Amino acid sequence: MDWINALIMGIVQGLAEYLPISSSGHLEICRDLLNLDLTGAESLEFDVMLHVATVLSTIVVLWREFVPLCTSFFTFKGDRNFYYVIKILVSCIPVAVVGLFFKETIEGFFGGGLGVVGICLCVTALLLTFSYFFRTRNVERHTNINSYRGREITMLDAFIIGCAQAVAVLPGLSRSGTTIATGILLGDRREQVAQFSFLMVIIPILGEALLGVKDMMSGEAAMGNSIDWLPLIVGFLASFVVGCIACKWMLEIVKKGKLVWFAVYCLIVGVICIVTGF
Repeated sequence: MDWINALIMGIVQGLAEYLPISSSGHLEICRDLLNLDLTGAESLEFDVMLHVATVLSTIVVLWREFVPLCTSFFTFKGDRNFYYVIKILVSCIPVAVVGLFFKETIEGFFGGGLGVVGICLCVTALLLTFSYFFRTRNVERHTNINSYRGREITMLDAFIIGCAQAVAVLPGLSRSGTTIATGILLGDRREQVAQFSFLMVIIPILGEALLGVKDMMSGEAAMGNSIDWLPLIVGFLASFVVGCIACKWMLEIVKKGKLVWFAVYCLIVGVICIVTGF
């Protein structure tokens, strides 16, 4: 992989991680369009760098929310921020179960062509569309539409949103789109759901990154079969910078309730992938 391909992949990861269009699906599409044939170790190494970059962009953008959460949790204050972290931990349970017991099954969906990606993108489109019209009808039931904002995220909501995140590990099924849409369907506040969606992914991605580093140290990467430093650095920086921009943008988009336009995009790209992938 050269640095230009790494730049493109980094930009795609930074955008698609936050926008409800599936980063895993779009990375698969990019690999196909760019004719990238990475080995297992090379792909793992590069993916780890991109995902760590987007985690850092989340922490930077949500710094004012992130620091108080860490402070309250590690000092056992027992305040609102402490229980918010507990909700995040609860949301991580489903994806941890999937990662521990169904990892090989999930990995089988990757690298299997664009057909699976296309189907999952169409599912993402349907989910975004359904959540949009569901919320619209829910708002219309209230006499004062302007005052309707939704409810606080509960422990049960956090677990259900976590289940949605666990399902969204499939390539083409947007993690942010699935979790945000699920929160909206539960009746939670849109701006809170978006922030929760971005914060809840930090722990799984860091955990996956640590496991990836362990695999790289003990696998083919330890024997010298790895990507050069320049593509890794370029991909990391591109993913981080674009991720910061996309994260801020997505928070504003969710507040305005404009996710339905991404459903149109996912449907178009999904159909193209299905036609070309099978």
